[in-house]
Amino acid sequence: MLEVATSVGPGWPDDPDWEVLAIGAAHAAVSHTPFGGLIEAPFDAEISIRLTDDAEVRKLNHAYRQKDKPTNVLSFPLFEPDQIEALSLTDDGEELLGDIVLALGVVTREAAEKNVSVERHAVHLIVHGVLHLLGYDHELGEVEAEAMEAIERAALADLGIPDPYQVTEA
Repeated sequence: MLEVATSVGPGWPDDPDWEVLAIGAAHAAVSHTPFGGLIEAPFDAEISIRLTDDAEVRKLNHAYRQKDKPTNVLSFPLFEPDQIEALSLTDDGEELLGDIVLALGVVTREAAEKNVSVERHAVHLIVHGVLHLLGYDHELGEVEAEAMEAIERAALADLGIPDPYQVTEA
């Protein structure tokens, strides 16, 4: 089964229930990929999601991407896509797919710029992060970016969230 472990740091609002939102976002993202079977797999496939502050994300971004600034979301996959396809029951019955980390300050600023709630933007970023854990990478080119965005749109539609990439004229 797809399990989602959520850790909420200081500053993130107490409401909504971030764990429920993270589980919904992760399941929606995975269901629109060839890895949809992970949702009901006979072993536990876990995703760890940490909602934290800009300072922590800045340190991680610097350490792992050599970028000395916070970013909205970081994903740390533990498997290549072909390895995910080959996952099977392990000795302890658990496989950690990877970690996703969101930065509160960046998420809050971007949500305000997009005129959406922090909750809605965070859900989008969790979907985005899950896709990175599964091997999707928008930085590989336009075709890959469009494929990833199409999955994001479908997953977010399942959650009742409109297309975040739709450009509206003012």
